[in-house]
Parts: sequence; C-alpha cells; structure tokens
Amino acid sequence: MNESHVLHEITPLMDKDALYIADRHKKEFSYPIHCHEVCELNFVEHAEGVRRIVGDSNEVIGPYDLVLITSSDLEHVWEQNECKSEDIREITIQFRFGLTEDEGFLNKTPFDSIRRMLLEARKGLVFPLNTIMKVYGKLDTLSRQNDRFHAVIQFLEILYDLSQSEGARTLATTSYAKVDIEDDSRRILKIKNYISQNYMNDLKLKTMADMAYMSESAFSRFFKLHTGRTLSDYIIDIRIGNAARLLIDTTQSISEISFKCGYNNISNFNRIFKRKKGCSPSDFRENYKKVRIIV
Repeated sequence: MNESHVLHEITPLMDKDALYIADRHKKEFSYPIHCHEVCELNFVEHAEGVRRIVGDSNEVIGPYDLVLITSSDLEHVWEQNECKSEDIREITIQFRFGLTEDEGFLNKTPFDSIRRMLLEARKGLVFPLNTIMKVYGKLDTLSRQNDRFHAVIQFLEILYDLSQSEGARTLATTSYAKVDIEDDSRRILKIKNYISQNYMNDLKLKTMADMAYMSESAFSRFFKLHTGRTLSDYIIDIRIGNAARLLIDTTQSISEISFKCGYNNISNFNRIFKRKKGCSPSDFRENYKKVRIIV
C-alpha cells in the first residue's frame, strides 16, 4: 500500500442527480484525506479546533467554516485535532454542474460571478464569517427542502450570494493545485507563465521588467496592482507550492527539493517554508503522510 496516495472517493451523486446533500451531527471527524470528481461545498459548525487541510493549506478552524472545492484532484480533509465539541454539525453539498460543459447554463451571462467563483475554487475557497451568516439560513434549511427543483434554486441562490463575497480567499497555492494560470493582462500572464516555467532558476527583476517593456520600478508597481502581491511574494508562493507537492508526492530529500525549487541555500529554504506553511519541510511531509486507498 502506497502511503503517498489519497483516497479517491466514489460519491453518492448519480449522473442524473443535480445535488447530493448530507446534513449530519457527529462527535468527531474520521474520514481520511480524499478527493473526488464532483464539486463540493462543505459547511462545519461548532467544531473549534478541527484542522482543515486543503492541498498544501493547513489551518485550524473556528466555530464556523465554509469551503468550496471544485477540483477533482485537490485532496482535502477535516481532522479532529484538538476539537472537544460533542455536537459538530456538517453540511456537505456535492454537485457536478458548472465547469465542464461549454454549453451548460452556468456559462450564460447571469451566472458570470458564480462561474468565476467556481474556477477560483479549484484551489479551494474559504469564506469569511459575514458571508457564512448571509447564507446560513438557506444552508440550514436546504436538506429539508423536499422539492428537488426548489432545492436546486435555493442552492443556486447560495452560490450567487457566495460569489458576491469580498472576503473569500483561496487555500491551496496555484502551483500545488496545478491550476492553469489566467489573467486579464497579457503582460502579467506572460510574466506568470515565465515564472511558472523558470521558478527553479535565478529569476531577475530586470529580465521580467524587460519582457513587459517597463522600468523595474514601474513593473513592480504594475505587477502588484494586477495581482495584489509583490513580485517576490508571488515567486515564493510558486516555489513553495511546488516544494509542497514534491514533499508529498516524492521521496526526494529536502535538499534535492530545495534545489529543484530555486533555493540553493537549504537554510533559507527551511526558513521561508516555515514562514509560509507554519512548519518545517520535514514536519510538513510527516503531517501529510496519510494512507490512501484507491477505489
């Protein structure tokens, strides 16, 4: 049995089904780290101290947690960790419409914001408390909606409200989640693709500024304006995301991975990795060593 594998879940959602809804109360999380073909919106209540792992994101949650995952390859799990709650509520909604069919109804203009959100959620998308409270009433009653048509309409309303959230943030890094790079600016897209293909090398600000036909200072401002991050932070995220993937998927040494991800100084790699992930590369690898069974 390969310890680097993740459980590939066969979900109850059938081809003709629009939604699968599970609304349950429990005392602990025991399901292993997994991935599945369908999209999933997962709500957790009264589970302070649970550890949520989505790709290379590892966080301890508060009393409310709401995450949307739309990638079939992105592994995720909610682990008991330090949670002492005797009454955890979990609502899981699985669906498969919206991302694969070019002629699907979510490709129509009224659903633009939902579609953009679903694309972003390929990296896992977590929502802030004020957004959770906005959709709580609909989430709370969705499983009790007996009419399938009205259940779908209610779920679409939830998705629309979530798509309007200004505080949602992605969880897994782009490089870890293996998400295609997209950007409205051709110059920024060109630079992102260059970084993605050359992150293992010494990346020079001047080289990228020249590619964008800008001065170094103007390019740095332009990049941050379009991405919300400095160039150096973006490069670090790409490198650390690729390092996290290698730590999980291979048995290569940490020094080998450090070198392959653009860090010739392993001490510098360890320091940056710990700052980004909250633990050392060796601890990260150990934490993700979970048994997978392919079914």
